[in-house]
Amino acid sequence: MADRKLKFHSNVPGAYYVDETCIDCDMCRTTAPEFFVRNDAEGHTYVRRQPVTPEEIALAEEARENCPTDTIGNDGAEP
Repeated sequence: MADRKLKFHSNVPGAYYVDETCIDCDMCRTTAPEFFVRNDAEGHTYVRRQPVTPEEIALAEEARENCPTDTIGNDGAEP
């Protein structure tokens, strides 16, 4: 399960984030490239834009559910 305390600072604020357990496998970037992008300098993915529409949320959820390391979190809006 993704850990909010370990999320990358490059994630935009919001429900979805990527944490430090990312293995840079490219699955989420292939599934939902409008939200998940690679940080080339550091070799990991982060959330560039939060999904808004039901269709976008479905794509982000597909990426989260298929992440092999459970690196993608969705635990609601930031406090």
